[in-house]
Amino acid sequence: MHDGTLRLGRREFGAHEPVIMAIVNRTPDSFYDQGATFRDEPALARVEQAVSEGAAIIDIGGVKAGPGEEVTAEEEARRTVGFVAEVRRRFPDVVISVDTWRHDVGAAVCEAGADLLNDAWGGVDPKLAEVAARYGVGLVCTHAGGAEPRTRPHRIAYDDVMADILRVTTGLAERAAELGVRRDGILIDPGHDFGKSTRHSLEATRRLGEMVDTGWPVLVSLSNKDFVGETLDRPVKERVIGTLATTAVSAWLGAQVYRVHEVAETRQVLDMVASIAGHRPPAVARRGLA
Repeated sequence: MHDGTLRLGRREFGAHEPVIMAIVNRTPDSFYDQGATFRDEPALARVEQAVSEGAAIIDIGGVKAGPGEEVTAEEEARRTVGFVAEVRRRFPDVVISVDTWRHDVGAAVCEAGADLLNDAWGGVDPKLAEVAARYGVGLVCTHAGGAEPRTRPHRIAYDDVMADILRVTTGLAERAAELGVRRDGILIDPGHDFGKSTRHSLEATRRLGEMVDTGWPVLVSLSNKDFVGETLDRPVKERVIGTLATTAVSAWLGAQVYRVHEVAETRQVLDMVASIAGHRPPAVARRGLA
């Protein structure tokens, strides 16, 4: 397929190099921060902090995932395009991702300097992959269980949730490659909570190694999600520990990219797991040697 190197923007990541993607929501009603980074200055400060804490990718979203007021393509572009351009200007080396399912928004943000299109709704607009190919940017191929954008799953059932995830994500990835998206810029994402019950998301985590075995780099978006909240019976603001536990398991099973709110905490978890796995030396190793 390729040599295991992931190439996004100006950056290259080796096969065992964990990568943090920091979430910056350009929405007034995001589920986690209720619009804390809707305005430019707080959002740019958030980017600066995330980069300093170890995020290599900034994921910019103009529409919250859950149900809410309709956001037109024009409004989504208004929230994201100028911001992408400003982040590109201030942080030339950071990988800029945009979380969108619309091809016209995708084209506009690529013009402004985006390096990656994060298609969280599983190819609902098939032209988005064509945009990624045309601009030479990366693409995230997500399993959303056939859900329409911004809807919640209702009594969804799978004979085998991981078999469905593998079929959909590898199918989207192969289609993208055939359209001309660079193979070393394509990632697959199991889509935790998207078109899934809590049990489905737990099973997808438990069997994440099956996605890793496909050879495509795996992205997980776990941060403070409902499956964590339901598993531990915790409200949104009390899901960090559950998120970090899920992150550690995902890292051990071989996921590569982590879409998160808490960058510094995630960095420590990923570094610890990488060192246990033998991919990273300890930062300091004096114990028993002095």
